[in-house]
Parts: sequence; structure tokens; C-alpha cells
Amino acid sequence: MNAVDLSNPELYLNRELSLLEFNRRVLELALDERFPLLERLRFLCISSTNLDEFFEVRVGSLRQQVALNVQTPGPDGLSAQEQLAKISVGAHELVAEQYRTLNEVLIPALAEQEIRFIRRTHWTEEQQRWLRSFFQEQLQPVLSPIGLDPAHPFPRILNKSLNFIVTLKGKDAFGRESRRAVVQAPRSLPRVVRLPREVAGGDNDFVFLSSILHAHVNELFQGMKVTGCYQFRLTRNSDLFVREEEIDDLLNALEGELPQRNYGEAVRLEIADNCPEDDARFLLAHFHLTEDELYQVHGLVNLNRLMAVHDLVDRAELKFPPFIPSLPKAHGSGSIFDAIRQQELLLHHPYESFMPVVEFIRQAARDPDVLAIKQTLYRTGTRSQLVELLIEAAQAGKEVTVVIELRARFDEEANIELANRMQDAGVHITYGVVGYKTHAKMALVVRRDNDQITRYAHLGTGNYHAGTAKAYTDYGLLTADPVITEDVHRVFQQLTGLGKVSKLRNLLQAPFTLHPSIIDRIERETAIAAAGKPALIAARMNSLIEPGVIQALYHASSAGVQVQLLVRGICCLRPGVPGVSENIEVRSVLGRFLEHSRVFYFANDGQAELFMSSADWMPRNFFRRVEVAFPIKDPKLRERVAEESLFCYMRDTCSAWVLQKDGSYQRQQPAPGEPPYSAQEDLLEKLANKG
Repeated sequence: MNAVDLSNPELYLNRELSLLEFNRRVLELALDERFPLLERLRFLCISSTNLDEFFEVRVGSLRQQVALNVQTPGPDGLSAQEQLAKISVGAHELVAEQYRTLNEVLIPALAEQEIRFIRRTHWTEEQQRWLRSFFQEQLQPVLSPIGLDPAHPFPRILNKSLNFIVTLKGKDAFGRESRRAVVQAPRSLPRVVRLPREVAGGDNDFVFLSSILHAHVNELFQGMKVTGCYQFRLTRNSDLFVREEEIDDLLNALEGELPQRNYGEAVRLEIADNCPEDDARFLLAHFHLTEDELYQVHGLVNLNRLMAVHDLVDRAELKFPPFIPSLPKAHGSGSIFDAIRQQELLLHHPYESFMPVVEFIRQAARDPDVLAIKQTLYRTGTRSQLVELLIEAAQAGKEVTVVIELRARFDEEANIELANRMQDAGVHITYGVVGYKTHAKMALVVRRDNDQITRYAHLGTGNYHAGTAKAYTDYGLLTADPVITEDVHRVFQQLTGLGKVSKLRNLLQAPFTLHPSIIDRIERETAIAAAGKPALIAARMNSLIEPGVIQALYHASSAGVQVQLLVRGICCLRPGVPGVSENIEVRSVLGRFLEHSRVFYFANDGQAELFMSSADWMPRNFFRRVEVAFPIKDPKLRERVAEESLFCYMRDTCSAWVLQKDGSYQRQQPAPGEPPYSAQEDLLEKLANKG
């Protein structure tokens, strides 16, 4: 074991290529005929949206490293330039597969269900008349074609907006000649237009906005001849840059930076595949991109806008069947504080309802015995019931403190608006700690119970967002445990005040104790295995990247520890390497719900420990964020969580992929004669549909 160099780059998979593999798995769901058809279309859109963010954030960051001549490679040994080259190959393959899935699989399957996308060449005369009226009444008034000449420079192109490069012949009213023009489609316009039944013949016949504009673009250039019209879409680097140590007010700094997000450096150009080469090169040159960053596509350039079709089509049999999340038995019509004092409430979303969390804050806001409420907010939604209740509590005279993370990526604007609203209502607002994102999900209620002060806490693995609680698998714990609630109190003191790190008794906290505590527990399991006893580590998370944890897991595997990992997205650990990781299995489970909870289990020679957290095993979570991991002390609850979040997923034969040594993933299939098993479907059956 000691002879193996665990820093060898060959033992680490590249995080960016691993993320591309994740998006391939999402796309596979669009091809899975076991899923309802409109849900398969939605999975295609999700893979496209994910790829957008990949380019906006990850590719944008790598391009910046190249521009700054940053030469430090990652654990896998690849430079930024080498990563960009490999990404280009993988991303082009993925995009080609996305459009093949759309054009050859989903569109024909949807047509069989009388959900049609009607091409321009197939419009009837009646449809042409209706669409021309639609263009003249709805589109033309908001379009501003811009000719490209010395008086009309190339317009600023908004990130991920729909645009058209138009080629022209002839002279305009002023005698000017222009070979090209740009037409920008405002974001307010729908990208998919439903035809009325009287002109379509069906309830679900659609036309793409790009087709309507193509058909009538000549009306925007009177007296000139349109020789070509080609849609294109630009993706830009969208990471915000705020030098926190040099600013006095984070909120004002972010407000000033947000408008620039839509006009960052170009990182990708998508264009119709019938666009002539000289026009494509013209665009590439203007945006300072190379042919490696050009993606020519057969169909609309903004696939994720097809998500609207899922909502527009009212066909229940083509969607996932609805279900009713259950409520815990202890949740009745009485005081939620009485219920929590009697027994901790464990909630497994979305199978179990998020409403007890809302009720926890609602009763706290209205209970005269509640003195104070403290809560962290990372993502919560623009119309959050919880925010309204916190405002209500402050207006009722309670001490309400909210730590709101302004830098939650792509939610910055919404969080700034929420912060301003709550502050105006008398809520004490802080923005956490400069240099560290507050990612921990915690709420604390201080209540006077029979002349004693009692603390109640909610700790979760996911956001305080009622919408995502219906689509993401997450856990929440409502507890009055005095040790845990005291720890939560101390973390809030750190976040809102100043002072040295308080020692926590039960919670593991980043950036202080979480990383060394996880390493310690892995090493403890390693020592148990080295002593000849059975040893097991089972953990689930979104991403596994941090090299120190990976090396500790390699040591554990070499000592004989069985390591079972559920890693939904990025995994840089390479399993199956002889003498290093042959005792490690890595699975990724994707299905109806987004697997989002983080659960860490250590068998500990019969004295099992289990922690839940909002933290992945990534450098940012361990060292650059405020995170907490909380224990499940009750043996019955611990056993339940281990089964529901770990072991049943290791048995999944429907929605599980196993990571191979070469970085590829192999989808699991039932053994011959064995019935298929889906962990998500099993949990739905056991925990939900009880109402």
C-alpha cells in the first residue's frame, strides 16, 4: 500500500469531463422508454440547460486561466488548455446526440401522440395566413433589425439570447448597401407558439418562433433581397467577479456587477447547421472564438425552451403520475413545538411534505412565547412563504435574524430583492462572512417554555425552497436536542457577530472541523479493517472532488474497507484500480427526482455514525463555505436514513450507473429473471401517496 503514489495523476478523473459524463446520463433518460414521453422531452431540456451552465461557469473559468497563463494543473495533471481541447471533443459529441435524440426519437414519438412541431414547408395556406398575422401583430412591433455598416456597429448580444444573422442584397431607402444584418428576438417572446385548433386541426400543434421569423424576415428589409437567415446563440462567461476584501458593501457591489453577467466573454457559438461557412466565420471572428467553440445544430438553437411544451400540453398520461407527499404521524393540529420536544421529526422530501418546515416557522412567527427566530437563506424562490412569515414575525415584534447568501449563483438578483424587502420590514439581515459562502441550511427558534428557554432547530440538506422540495430528494430534521441546538446557536453567533471559533459538540462545521472530521472517520474505519474486522463507509453526495478525501478513501480501500459511494454528478475518484480502489464502488442514480441529499455513514465496528449535510466533498464546501453536518443520534432514525438514502440505492437496477475505471459509466440492468428495482419508485410507494 505504501509503495503506491496516491498523488499520481492517473488515479484522478478530470472534474470537467466527469461533469460532461453526468450530462450524458441525463440525456440517456430522454431515450428511456420506461419514462413518460413528455418527461423524456424534459430530460432533454435539462441536459441542455446543464450544458449551458457548464459553459457559462466551468468553460468560462478555464478560458480565464488560459488568458492569465495559469499553469497549475489539477490532480489529474491536465492543464487548462488540455482540458478545453478534451471538453470541445466531448461537448460536440454530446450536442450531436442531443439533436439526434430530438429529431430522430422524440419529435417522431411526439407526433405519434398528436403533438406536432410543424415545419415551414408543411404550413397550410390557412396556417400561413394566421402566422403572418401573428408575425405582424406580435413579433414585428418588438423587432429592431440592425444593418451592419460603419454607422451601425454589431449590436451587443445578450447571453443565451436568440438572434439571427441575415444576409442581404440591394440598397435601402438611403442608398446604403449592407451585406449583413442582425435581428434579435426579445426574451419576452415565446419560443414555441401553439397554433389555434381551428387552423391546426389538433390541440397540440406548435411552430417554433425561429420558423415564423425565417418565413417573414423579408418584411423587415423592404426593398432589399434577403438571401439567407440563420439563427445563432451566444453563451458567455457568467461568473460574477467581486473582490470582496476591497469592498465596503457586498450588496451594492453585486448589484453593480449583475448587469455585466449578460455581456461577459463569449465562450460558445451555436448556429444553424445550414449557415454558410463565411457567415459562421464572420461571427466567430467578431466574438473572438475559434472553430472548436462553434456548435452547428440541426434545429432550434435553444433546446431548453422546449421545456414550455411539457407545461403547455395537458396530457396526464404522458407525464409522471401525481402523488401526495405524506406528513409524519407526529405532525398534527397542535403545537409543533410540543411534537418536536416529544420526538425528533425526520422529513424525507419530496416523499414527505415540506409543510412541517413551513409550519415550524409559521407557528414561531405567531406564537407569543417565541422570542427569536434565526435562519439561513441560500435559495428560496421569489414568492417564498417562509420569507413572508419571517417578515410577519419581525412586524409582530420578534427578534428575527436572517443570514442571506447574496452570492448563490444565478439567484443573486432574487436574493438582493429579498434582502431589501426583509430589511425594510425590520428583519436583521447579514450577508455571512466575507470570503465564505453561507451554504448551511439552518433555522433556530428560541421559545419560552414554562419559564425555561428552549431552542428548536431545523437542519436540512437542501434549500428553504418549497418548489425544489417537490422535485429534489433532501432531508430535514426538526429537533429540540439541547446539544445540537446549542451548536446551531453558536454557528449563528459566528455568522452574525465577531469572535473566535466556538467548539461544537455535535455538529461538524466547515471551514473548521468538517474536513478533518471526515478524514478522521475514514481513517478510523481503515484502522478497523486493518485489525481484521468488517469495515464499511457508505456516502452519498452531488460531487466528490477533494483530493485529501479521495486519498483517504484509497487508503481505506487498500486496507479492506468496503466503500459504497453514491455520487450523482462529478466524481474524480477512479474506482477499480488494483491495490488502490478495488474495494470502492461508485454509483450515480438519476430518475424522476434530482438526488440532492448528502449522507455520510461509518459502520464504526458496530457503533455506527451517520451525518447529513448540505456539503459535498469538494474543496469549496470544505474550505470556502460555511457548512454544517449534523448527526442522526436516534438508532431507529439512523437505520431508516441508512436504508432509504444509501443501501436501497445500491440495489437499484433501473436508474443506476456504475463508474468504470476509465471514467465511463455503465448502466445497471436486472439480472436474468430478476424483477427491476427502482429506489425512487420504492420510496414513493412506501412514503408517499398516503393522502
